[in-house]
Amino acid sequence: MTAIWFNALFYTMQNEGHTIDALLTRDGKILATGSYDELKDQADTQIDLQGAFVYPGFIDNHMHMIGQGEKLLRLDLSNTTYSEHMMELLLNSYKELPEDEWFIGEGWDENNFPDKKIFTRYELDAVTDSPMLLKRTCWHAAIVNSKALELAGITKETPDPDDGVIERDPNGEPTGLLKEGAMQRVLQLLPNPTEDYVTKALETSVDHLLSVGLTGVVTDDLGYYGHYQTPLKAFNHVLGGKRKFRAHLLRHVSVFTDLMEDHALYNTPWVEPGEMKFFIDGAFGGSTALLSKPYFDDPDNVGTAVLTDEEIENYVKMARHYGEAVAIHVIGDLAVEKALDVIEMYPAPAGKLDRLIHVILLRDDLVERMQKLPIVLDIQPAFVPSDFPWVGDRLGEDRLDWAYAWKKLLTKGFICGGGSDAPIEDPNPLLGIHAAITRKSNTEQHEGYLPDEKLSRYEAVQLFTSGAAATIGKMNSRGKLSVGFDADFTVLKDDVFTIDVDRITEIQVEKTIVAGEIMYTANT
Repeated sequence: MTAIWFNALFYTMQNEGHTIDALLTRDGKILATGSYDELKDQADTQIDLQGAFVYPGFIDNHMHMIGQGEKLLRLDLSNTTYSEHMMELLLNSYKELPEDEWFIGEGWDENNFPDKKIFTRYELDAVTDSPMLLKRTCWHAAIVNSKALELAGITKETPDPDDGVIERDPNGEPTGLLKEGAMQRVLQLLPNPTEDYVTKALETSVDHLLSVGLTGVVTDDLGYYGHYQTPLKAFNHVLGGKRKFRAHLLRHVSVFTDLMEDHALYNTPWVEPGEMKFFIDGAFGGSTALLSKPYFDDPDNVGTAVLTDEEIENYVKMARHYGEAVAIHVIGDLAVEKALDVIEMYPAPAGKLDRLIHVILLRDDLVERMQKLPIVLDIQPAFVPSDFPWVGDRLGEDRLDWAYAWKKLLTKGFICGGGSDAPIEDPNPLLGIHAAITRKSNTEQHEGYLPDEKLSRYEAVQLFTSGAAATIGKMNSRGKLSVGFDADFTVLKDDVFTIDVDRITEIQVEKTIVAGEIMYTANT
């Protein structure tokens, strides 16, 4: 069936300011573009968009889809702005939880609290007799109660793992704050989720992502839910049926070899295999991002390397053995340096692009090396209003020239896609677009953090459309409204390009269309 979509202003993103009045779709593709009068006679059905504004379907370039669904299903601590409020939420949640089940919360951030408080195991002991795990917003640290420490075998005598930190009080007793590999000792105690649980989390996530205008994502979920078949079956089952949505699956190093040796099947075009994923460092929030010079506010700390140099090399060699690219989590400049050292020795296979995720702190010499490599960059604009102003104190003013430097990276010609890292940040792409343009939240009244790095509105929208599509090799089929491209659209009530900039985050998503089918309509 051929459909005409009309009575809207369509931004094609083929070049800045280019618009059309209508388009035709058939079999999930854009058949023709032009005016309503030119195209209407070719259509079997008509969709009146009632004066809305249409963009190529928004794509989130880096997130954790199942994790986002879990956040929606679990106790969400991400909106707490006072430590007292967080404790109130804890005391009023899971009141009937059996002692042998885990009390799990997501998303706390002490930087949002005036007192910067991080609860100790003893304070958490007063909440529940069940083992408790509360993940920090960055997912690189957690606080746990005494029961959880006991189950993990973490005591005063337990040494810090090579890839993590057990925070201790002046007497050497664990406080309950665990970073990186230390946190993993608790995470591995959680019961493997069932396929039904993962499927429910994924369905919950997809429904939410469609409601905020997303038509697809790059997502890192394989390797966190037991055997890889558990999340992969959920993706293959959930996507492409009544929930049309596109997922480019990063393949975590812990399951990568099994996926390749088993010749795992993917429900294409909805579910497609991506690069092999691994982490080199942590995050700035927990001071575990790996730096070439110590933290300004912690002179004895340069962060945490979660892998040895030998492990990094072996992982890249593993990917190359199977003819695949890598996707590497790198936040600190030393982490980027370690990644470049290895991918320069073992270049990406012909036609493949390695993916550097976050690249928040760089240096001139690193950027020069990056320009010589076939790479794409995943950047998270929403990190700027979330991380400032505290991150300046953590890094010191002399290192901010190449911090969160989205404008300079685009000017240098890098292929960049915008993402949220949800559930770390809210996956609403309008929040990311606003952050890229203003480099502040919409409630702040200043010129923006590191204002020279502000993007134009067009550049910001590109991050979540044509830029994101280019990072997954879809520059000729997604991310623009053009003949032959996928019929994926995001329909908004107001115009991102003309509305007052601080109202961008308030724009209502009217419809989300994937492969020519309406997957979400507001108020239905």
